Amino acid sequence: MSKLQKRSEAKVARKEKSEIKVRMKGFVMFLPNMVLMLGKLLKDSRVPVAEKALFVAAIVYVISPIDLIPDVFPFIGQVDDIYLVALTVLRLINRTDETVVRENWPGGGDIVGLASMIAGLAPKFLPARISRVLSSEVELAPAGKALGAITRKRASVMVEVPQNEKVDSASKMTN
Repeated sequence: MSKLQKRSEAKVARKEKSEIKVRMKGFVMFLPNMVLMLGKLLKDSRVPVAEKALFVAAIVYVISPIDLIPDVFPFIGQVDDIYLVALTVLRLINRTDETVVRENWPGGGDIVGLASMIAGLAPKFLPARISRVLSSEVELAPAGKALGAITRKRASVMVEVPQNEKVDSASKMTN
């Protein structure tokens, strides 16, 4: 490959990344409506308890000054927030009817498509390790352990689903 071809490819890659960044900046503007929607979904009786626990965690993560990427860093500090919210919304869509999400969406446009686009683009800006942490599949701990975790403040309320179980649970998600 010649130097000219390498430069041309690098230029195209920079242009593509720049275009994706412009799109993500637009998506970050939806973050307040997405957090508002999570709050509405907390009150919706059609939403499973495990999903509500994740919504609370996502809301706390967004408003907390302690993040994987602090919000003091313009743009990139909000990308991890919106990515986590989008993944939480997509998880709910996979486990329930997407009309539940659409009915609670206070913004314009299609929230299902918006969440899918954000989940596809955000990892291009986040470090791979942060992206993996945010996209891990989790479940509520068994009731006894969850109650103990709340009182002892040491055990986990949420547990990560091991990789080999992910395949099995994904095949069971036929809602």
